[in-house]
Amino acid sequence: MSATTAPVVRGKRGLAASVALLLAAILAVGVNMLADRLLSRARIDLTEHRLYTLSDGTRQVLQGLQDPVTLRLFYSRRLGAAIPQYGAYADRVRAMLDEYVAVGGGRLRLEVLDPEPFSETEDRAQALGLQGVPVDQSGEQVWFGLVGVNLLDDERTIPFFQPERERFLEYDLTRMIWELSNPRRPVLGVMSSLPLNGDPRAMMMRQPGVGQPYVIMNQLRQFYTVRDVPLDAQVIEPDVQVLLVAQAQHLPDATLYAIDQFVMRGGRLIAMVDPHSESQASRPSPGQPPARDTSSNLARLFDAWGIVAPSDKVVLDQRGAWRVRADPRDRVQAVDYLAWFNVPQAGLNRSEIATAELAQVTLASAGEVARREGAAIEFTPLVTSSERSQLVDVARVRQEPNPARLLAEFRPDNQARVIVARIRGQLNSAFAEPPPVPEGAERPADFPAHRARTEGAANLIVANDTDILEDRFWVRVQDFFGQQVTTPFSDNGALMINLADTMAGGEALIGLRSRGESLRPFEMVEDIRRSAEAQFRQTERGLQERLDATERRLRELRQGPTGPGAQGQAASTVITPEQRAEIDRAREEIRRTRGELRQVQLELRRDIEGLEARLRVLNIVLVPALLTVFAIGLGIVRARRRAAARG
Repeated sequence: MSATTAPVVRGKRGLAASVALLLAAILAVGVNMLADRLLSRARIDLTEHRLYTLSDGTRQVLQGLQDPVTLRLFYSRRLGAAIPQYGAYADRVRAMLDEYVAVGGGRLRLEVLDPEPFSETEDRAQALGLQGVPVDQSGEQVWFGLVGVNLLDDERTIPFFQPERERFLEYDLTRMIWELSNPRRPVLGVMSSLPLNGDPRAMMMRQPGVGQPYVIMNQLRQFYTVRDVPLDAQVIEPDVQVLLVAQAQHLPDATLYAIDQFVMRGGRLIAMVDPHSESQASRPSPGQPPARDTSSNLARLFDAWGIVAPSDKVVLDQRGAWRVRADPRDRVQAVDYLAWFNVPQAGLNRSEIATAELAQVTLASAGEVARREGAAIEFTPLVTSSERSQLVDVARVRQEPNPARLLAEFRPDNQARVIVARIRGQLNSAFAEPPPVPEGAERPADFPAHRARTEGAANLIVANDTDILEDRFWVRVQDFFGQQVTTPFSDNGALMINLADTMAGGEALIGLRSRGESLRPFEMVEDIRRSAEAQFRQTERGLQERLDATERRLRELRQGPTGPGAQGQAASTVITPEQRAEIDRAREEIRRTRGELRQVQLELRRDIEGLEARLRVLNIVLVPALLTVFAIGLGIVRARRRAAARG
């Protein structure tokens, strides 16, 4: 190749490279525009806990919307600027809501509003019941809440999004939309031998404390249409969505069949049995002696469904046991009664929405719940005793229990017992055919056809303790000028409402579980911080001891000798030059020691902040840097291949 043709070739190559770059840029823009138009709903969730991937239950609710629902997010950008943690959480909430809108198929709208101080938007947020929070001393409030509205102008609100509840963000949003799409109150059927709704006879005999409805029933009526179901019912009405069977004793086969078929048809059941009902024993009917028959079971149903809930054993638990008055003849006036105990957070399932945020639940003379060996059901513990527990015969707590003797003979076997569990799975009916009609009764005209098994997966709650409902085990009721004031000391009421909520929401809400958190701490930084702080405390302690000793010596030098007869001597003491020099050295030692303390604190903070900054930069820059290095390396390889091909 001649010298004159070389520049021409290089010029053509440069022009070709420029044209190629221009075409690549046009192609990239075109691909982005096409992807934005055709793949706007395509998303990839690369988070560890799949934070932005909606569960099947949520998709079922969103895709089943019949009427439009509008969500209005009120978020003050000033909140994110003042508190970065809330800014990051607001991004998470907004991204989750965008995902909801994308799945909603046009029936879910989202409006994002910034309620600036003294604006109409702020007045609107306040009128809708959202919660404003001041972030400084100026008194100006910031907002971070959500309002949902349907076509009937029904409203549901989340007054303020708390990062501490991030694990339940999807549940809260899905529940709001589900309630707006199902505005009617769910019907809760109640079947029980207990006077859950009060005892009119006790009221007439001036026993108001005994005759009042249980507090939990008053709370359930705030959220549900509560309907009594008789103990001899042959059919559970089809509009009953959740059936609560609590201490229902000696049910005839016809009623057991009604409960069985209710579950076979997809009804939600909360079954509460008890080896010994303290509530029944302490609430005798007017004019009647205390009840001796205090147990209940649904053995025929449970056996067919693969559930074991014995009625002849109770659980004793030393951890959380109540202190009760012992026998007055004993020298010990109070003793742990192992049959009554509090279950703390450690015994509550943190991954289940119904129990995750409860602090404690109180149980009394409870039995255990277990899955029968070989049963093909999903068994999820909700409330579990500690490992400091033991099973004993129910007779030891039924008639004149002796707390001191129970404690003396207590032998824990290091095994935790499940008291409340969620059961899920396809169940077979406990009956091959409808049982005969009870004598003197007639079969209803609209008696449904027999079902041998559930069509899909059944969902039910089983508890082997009904004293969860008893007022004295979870709430204090006081009369305040004619008004009943309730003060809960345990979360039994919240547990029952949460269980009913998840069951009333159907499969969609039952299937939701708590999710992970997007705000993840730097675990390595935390480990190093704890280790460094431990070393710092040791160094600080040594320096502080030296400082105290030096200050003590300085006081002695200034005050002179102490002790008997030293007062007059101290008054005439003259500080010698040697003592003056020692005082100066002590002062210098104090100054130097304090400086070392400040330096140790400064170095600790500087090391941790530096490490955290390096990790942040590494996490943010590492992926782009690797991609850049990969692109450069790929370019070099291709250039060498072209050069080799031309050679």
